[in-house]
Amino acid sequence: MLKRVLLLSGVGLTVALLWFAISNYRTAVPLAEENLRGVALSISSAVENAAVHDPTFHSLNTLRPKDLAFLAVLDRDGIYRFHSNPDLIGTRSDDGRYSAVLQKADAIEGRVVLGTGEKAYEFLAPLYLPDAEMILRLTLHTYRADAVVRKAELNMTILIGLLLTGWVMAAFIYRFALREELHHLEMARQEGLARLGEMGATLAHEIRNPLAGIKGFAQIIEKKPIDSRNSEFGRLIVAEVLRLENLVTSLLSYAKTERNAVSLFWLKELIAHSVALVSAELAQQKITLVTDCAESVQCRGDRDRLGQVLLNLVKNAVQAMPDGGTLTIAAQTRGRGVVISVSDTGQGINEEDQARIFEPFFTTKARGTGLGLALCKKIVEEHQGTISVTSAAGKGTSVIIELPGGVWE
Repeated sequence: MLKRVLLLSGVGLTVALLWFAISNYRTAVPLAEENLRGVALSISSAVENAAVHDPTFHSLNTLRPKDLAFLAVLDRDGIYRFHSNPDLIGTRSDDGRYSAVLQKADAIEGRVVLGTGEKAYEFLAPLYLPDAEMILRLTLHTYRADAVVRKAELNMTILIGLLLTGWVMAAFIYRFALREELHHLEMARQEGLARLGEMGATLAHEIRNPLAGIKGFAQIIEKKPIDSRNSEFGRLIVAEVLRLENLVTSLLSYAKTERNAVSLFWLKELIAHSVALVSAELAQQKITLVTDCAESVQCRGDRDRLGQVLLNLVKNAVQAMPDGGTLTIAAQTRGRGVVISVSDTGQGINEEDQARIFEPFFTTKARGTGLGLALCKKIVEEHQGTISVTSAAGKGTSVIIELPGGVWE
């Protein structure tokens, strides 16, 4: 979407600049013509004024404007009465346009090419004197008048060149960015494949161990179907099957991509429900429970998924205190959101392991799946929250969850 907006913006800016440059050039051409016409009219007025006071036209020899190429005055028969080139005075002009000027009683103007190859501006107009009607012929240089046209052409050329350069550079940058994007995608794909391979190896290891136990116990039962130890072997088989079932359940939960069922619920009730599920372990291991959550604290999110997070954290805390200790669960509001903490006084986590505890399949437990904390992190982040751990070996662990207010999908 952003690329399309940038492309359309670039095309729009390019069209606008081209329109401005072409419009400026097209305006410059008639402006130059108007400048030439103005100079011609000024000279015509000066010639007419001089001719009235000097019928011999000798005073016209002193009339030398910068833009004037040559000046001539013809009578009705086409005879030059005055010319900037004295050799042509008294000769007849072979240009029949002078008669059209007298008939129309209006000026004729336009661009002409001189014998030298120079492009000039010619202006023919009737010249009314007290005793005669003549024709004024002016030829003007166009250098100064066409300066505005040349400037407009130069500006248009520079602008087009800059636009072309800009688009070429943009094409190179886009190609480079595309290559970088493809490179990053390929690296991400390779990294994903590497993770998938590592995950597959870990998963195969986690599955192989229970299967080996199940297979061994089943073979013993098969060989000695009436052995007195079969009941114990059967119990071990069931335990290993449950272990596999828990692993598959954790995998399915971790891979779940369904939308969260958002609702508003009392957080104290959720804490009580999670604690009730492990009450037997708390009593058996002589763990003291401390909860600190006001009745009014509410949380907005998927109650079942957040309950799963809380239950996983409570179970981890219980497992970290096999010889007893204190489990503390606290919750309080912060702004529109809530902060939940689960703390224990158990074994703690080594500093080198703390950076990896949220990685899938990473575990320090002999029979753990390594998906518990990874699943907690995934669910919390789905709720746009954060989860962090502070721990010290031999002093216990605290897990802090911060959930913002609002609604998530």
